[in-house]
Amino acid sequence: MPASAAHAPTVVIENFYPCIEGGRHPIKRVVGEPLDLWCDIFMDGHVVMSAVVKWRAAGSRRWFESPMHPVENDRWQGRCSFDSMGRWEYAVEAWADTFRGWKKTFAIRVQAGDPDVPVEALEGARLLKDGAQRARAAGAAAVAAQLEDVAELLAQLPPQEVMDVLLSDDLQSLMDKYSDRSLSTTSSPLKVIVERERARFSAWYEFFPRSAEGRLDKHSTFRDCLPRLDDAQAMGFDTIYFPPIHPIGMTARKGKNNTLIAYADDVGSPWAIGGEAGGHRDVEPKLGTVEDFVWLVGEANRRGLEIALDFAINCSPDHPYVKDHPDWFYQRPDGSIRYAENPPKKYQDIYPINFHCDDWKNLWRELIDVVLFWVDKGVKTFRVDNPHTKPVSFWEELISTVHRKHPDVIFLAEAFTKPKMMQALGKVGFTQSYTYFTWREDKAGLTEYASELMQGEMRWYYRGNFWPNTPDIHPYYLQNAPASMFRLRAALAATLSSTWGMYAGYELCENKPLPGKEEYLDSEKFQLSQRDYNEPGNIKGFIARLNSIRRDNPAMHLYDNLAFHGADHDQMMCYSKCTPDFSNRILCIVSLNGYDPVAGMVHLNLGALGLGYDQSYRVRDLMHGNVYEWWGASNYVSLNPHGTSLHIFQVEPA
Repeated sequence: MPASAAHAPTVVIENFYPCIEGGRHPIKRVVGEPLDLWCDIFMDGHVVMSAVVKWRAAGSRRWFESPMHPVENDRWQGRCSFDSMGRWEYAVEAWADTFRGWKKTFAIRVQAGDPDVPVEALEGARLLKDGAQRARAAGAAAVAAQLEDVAELLAQLPPQEVMDVLLSDDLQSLMDKYSDRSLSTTSSPLKVIVERERARFSAWYEFFPRSAEGRLDKHSTFRDCLPRLDDAQAMGFDTIYFPPIHPIGMTARKGKNNTLIAYADDVGSPWAIGGEAGGHRDVEPKLGTVEDFVWLVGEANRRGLEIALDFAINCSPDHPYVKDHPDWFYQRPDGSIRYAENPPKKYQDIYPINFHCDDWKNLWRELIDVVLFWVDKGVKTFRVDNPHTKPVSFWEELISTVHRKHPDVIFLAEAFTKPKMMQALGKVGFTQSYTYFTWREDKAGLTEYASELMQGEMRWYYRGNFWPNTPDIHPYYLQNAPASMFRLRAALAATLSSTWGMYAGYELCENKPLPGKEEYLDSEKFQLSQRDYNEPGNIKGFIARLNSIRRDNPAMHLYDNLAFHGADHDQMMCYSKCTPDFSNRILCIVSLNGYDPVAGMVHLNLGALGLGYDQSYRVRDLMHGNVYEWWGASNYVSLNPHGTSLHIFQVEPA
């Protein structure tokens, strides 16, 4: 018991849910999103208890609160919500409710004709007068007068004549507002990160600004990027992600297809940051200036778009840090600096940072200041490169520091690594995270993985951002694949998760691989890319319709409302997303076969759709416009990759 406590704890409050590692890490919510919570509350004796959940912005003295309700076996449930971005905390306060307890036993005594009724009536009058005193002390004189009037009635009239008043909801509401909490117990607070809506619902489009015009003979600039922004906007994307825009080093510059020899016209990898033109606070001169970038951010914002910047803590051998702070890097016995490796990949053009060097405090402060520098330039979203190769404690410090000043900043973790590290990054504050979606191909794998992310414990702290491709990952099932495969993987990414993204060229069904690897031939990471963004066979219209459906249906904006349904065919997936009040119900049926037709029965959990098992309902195909009348849980569906390969149904009671 703390030395400052006014009294010993009177109530046991335990077993909070959700609760991440005993409260070590915060729950994630967005502004206005409710948090439903449970805990066990009990105490000695046979008393009637009351409890509230309380919440406040971190550092504030003002608490908000709402009543909790018992469910079963000492389990209580409550709800809170948060009206602004930032760090919040919540706690549960519980106490023996003397007035509720008295009222319960008094009604029984009156009904039984107990001879102690008169003295118990005086006890009730005292409790009411005490409540009046608390109300008057709080400045509620009118309420105090009402409670005193009831106390006088109880003291003067036969109990039977005032029972209706005593048992009224109005009286109980007044006493609840000014209840006696002098012996209450309050739990230790738990933490919440509250973010803006785009943290939970977004659609990302990645392109290299240097290839904005799709020309091999011209390095594009920031001023050349507007057509790409307009095209992405037309496809329904809201977040435009740029790989690193900083000066690219010359020493050990990589050539085309990651070769070790670079020629004069080779542009190098943007992730090899730093050169004569500067480091992480500067831009590659061939792209323009910092002022040009700020202009482009403004143009994006005017279109309702945000530009996400890649925060890659990589340094080329030419980075100013190498000269000014050689102790920030890994020194080898021969005096050279160790280059980066991610076996079997080697990055001779990149020096990794030693986060535990003797000067680590200044190093960490400098890297945090780099992020704040770009925030001041209008960047509110960062895709973080390989955060799993840096200390988790560093990211916790960086994100919390940035959020103290700028709670609207979003961080996406690009960590394709072991599950526990990916989870730890989510726990310490990363807003969104890349996932294994790209490598989940069959129904069982997709179902199990999506369930883990969106129905299990991870949903409280880890928002999976589903990408069918990236510049680093050209999955085997898309290599030399038809457009139908690109459509179905985009549909799965966009409908399973509330946040998804794709790398430029996907809409053109680019499918040529580097032989034997999950990589693109002539990778844009090392050279300019030639593209005709309107070439025949593109699926831009399909992507635009997909994003339009997502935007227009509130159920698609939620992350943790995914429910799976049965489908007889092993290459057909069936799942739904509904708003809590079932005002919007979306049912998705998607083929996993991009080559052959699939058909079979689907078996719906009608309760998950807010439907009765004996009613008919209408399913409206938002992709194709068809309407079907269905009845019961089981219905027949046929999908064809060369026609209707998926349904996104809006479900409506008939």
